[in-house]
Order: sequence, then structure tokens, then C-alpha cells
Amino acid sequence: MTVIPKTLMQDLDGKFKIDYGSVLQNQLSVDGTRKLLVGAKNDPKAVYETVFIPEDHRGTLCISSQVGCSLSCQFCHTGTQKLYRNLTSAEIAGQYMIAANLLGDFHTHTNQKRKVSNIVFMGQGEPLYNFRNVSGAIRLLTDKNGIGMPSWRITISTSGVAPLIPRIAQDLQVGLAISLHSADNDLRSEIMPINKTYPLKVLMESCFEYVKLASQQNRRITFEYVMLNGVNDSDADAQRLVNLIKRLPAHVNLIPFNPWPGSQYTASVPARVAQFCSLVRQSGIHASVRTPRGDDILAACGQLKSSHETKRSAGTGQ
Repeated sequence: MTVIPKTLMQDLDGKFKIDYGSVLQNQLSVDGTRKLLVGAKNDPKAVYETVFIPEDHRGTLCISSQVGCSLSCQFCHTGTQKLYRNLTSAEIAGQYMIAANLLGDFHTHTNQKRKVSNIVFMGQGEPLYNFRNVSGAIRLLTDKNGIGMPSWRITISTSGVAPLIPRIAQDLQVGLAISLHSADNDLRSEIMPINKTYPLKVLMESCFEYVKLASQQNRRITFEYVMLNGVNDSDADAQRLVNLIKRLPAHVNLIPFNPWPGSQYTASVPARVAQFCSLVRQSGIHASVRTPRGDDILAACGQLKSSHETKRSAGTGQ
């Protein structure tokens, strides 16, 4: 800020700092996906990932809310990493600031289209287990005197922390995605231990409450469903999914599994994914298959961090 007195500049410099974190790795995929490994200064264990996914009609930034995760979902690579700590509001918002700086989104022409048009909390960690800092970051990002990101362009993805789901509509007015992955209560408890605490019946009740509170925002819920070969991808699984969510304004996002070293699962074959998608659509529910992105840069959540930690440990002998 060069338009303020020098004495004030010095005073501010002594009391405040602008620190978005350090970019430890910056990898660009052949498909344009960019993955950033970010490290918090003065805390070498606080390493987390941010991914930018460009598309023709939008650019989506996937950001993390925690360092590691406590949920231990069986198919998720981040689930193999212990929870270290919550990210602060500044560290969460800082992921946007880093990406926006790299992509040239801070411009002088107000009518210039932003490269980062959407933000999703689908990176490392469970956002609702860090609700206070996630809420603070969203307030920073949506402030009309600041970044001014429209709230309808932000989505929080949760594995199912049912008691806090209504507050996503009530307090934050942002979109909701449910990391579902099975409509069978026993199977979901097996692959997602959080279901033992908040089973499907409780989760669905919270989703109906979200829809009620978000009725004026005309929101629909995205249900994320990773396709695991021979586990959750049968025709019967598709029908169970339809029966579970058919009374909700919903979109199903089918996600081809991205294998990682040590995983016990394999990806459903494309024909099975297509058949599953067709069955859901035939019921009148919107459904799509996510196009895999960034396979050449370890884009599955947590992979780049694991690679970094392995190299760091090898270098230090720890």
C-alpha cells in the first residue's frame, strides 16, 4: 500500500503480516489441472494440498480444511494420514489467494472473468469438524468489500456430520455436497466409519433440513459416489441410491476410483459406471460421471503430500 504515510506503513508492518503459506510444490498436469502443495511457515508438519481444475465454462479450486483427516474412509488416501491439526481461517482463505495470484486473478479490469470461479471444500480433512475456521474463511472470501466470491459458487463437501449440515444453509448460504458412496447402511459403515455415528437415516434427516432452510436459494444437494469395483457398483446399489435420495432435489456425481499405493480397491470398469449412471438417470435424478483429472501429477487427494513426506523423512532420517 503505497498511498498511505510511511510512518503508518512502518507501524502496520510491525503489527501485521500477509502470509498465505509457502508453495512447496507446484505441479501442472497435461490436462491443465494444477496441484499445489502448501506449507505453513514456522510449522513444518502443516502441509496441505490445493487443486485448480480448469474447464471450458468454469475454473474450480478444491481446497483443504485440515492437515490430515480423522475419518479413515477406506477408499480415501488422506484417510491413511493422521489428523495433525485444523487449518486456520487465514490458511484456508490463503489457498485461494495463492491460486488467484498464480493465475492472475487480481486484475485492474473489474469486468475480467475470474479464472477461479468456483470453490469446493473437497480437499484434505472434514470441513464440518473445523466449522469455525471454515465459516471464517467463507466470510472472508464472500465479503463484498474483499474478494466478493458469490456464496452460491462455494460448496462444502462433508462425509456426513449430520448436526452441522443445516447450518451450511442457515449460517453460510453455500452449497452442500454429501460424500455418500453407498446407500446401504452396513456397507457405508464399513467403508466410512463416520456412518456408525451418523447413520444414513440421521444423515438424510439433516439433508431434508438443509433443503428446507435453503429453499429460497433453490439449492440441490450433490451426492458424491466413488465407484468401487464389486463393492458398491451393482444395479441393486444403484436402486438403493435412488430409493434413498429420490425425495430430495439431488444431483449424483459418480467418481471413478483413482487407485493409490496400498489401496484394497480397484476402479469399476467404464461400462459398469455407465450402466449405473443410466439407472440413476432413468429414475429422474440428475447424474453425471466425473472426468478423471490430473492422473499424471498424483491428483488424488493426499497423494502429493504423502510423496513429499516420504522424501522429507528419507532426507532427514526420521
